[in-house]
Amino acid sequence: MQTPEDTSAWDDPVLRSARLFNRVQRLFARIVDDQLRDLGLRFAQVPVLATLQDGTSRSQKALARIAEIEQPSMAQILARMERDGLIRRERDPNDARSTLISLTATALARLPSARQAMQRASREAVEGFDDADVRALAALLERVIRNLEGPAGEALTAPD
Repeated sequence: MQTPEDTSAWDDPVLRSARLFNRVQRLFARIVDDQLRDLGLRFAQVPVLATLQDGTSRSQKALARIAEIEQPSMAQILARMERDGLIRRERDPNDARSTLISLTATALARLPSARQAMQRASREAVEGFDDADVRALAALLERVIRNLEGPAGEALTAPD
């Protein structure tokens, strides 16, 4: 049985902030997914689209590192993108064991609309904020990221 002390511990401002980070991320992802659905895209694909938009090719390993997700998760994202005709894979000329991923013409054609969808969702998230509020929010979030990354710029704890 919980005592009042047990439940009040969860109201600690630091723990509340952690819950709010999680909720903001989930809500934002849902809103962006809704905005991108008509384009046949998903929020989880945005790091791949943003990284490859300039026509470069990257390995799955590099994309996973840039997106800051595990390789199996990146493999799932890329498999869906390949199925949907958004990426192509080619053998790496410098490493026969590796493939390089690039965007197809279909994906490149959808990028302007995807960028607009992200902008709409981002504006919705900060509706009622003035420019100073948005800058302050960004600065605070960047500080949180630096705290969590630690001095080497990597997550302080290794993923499981």
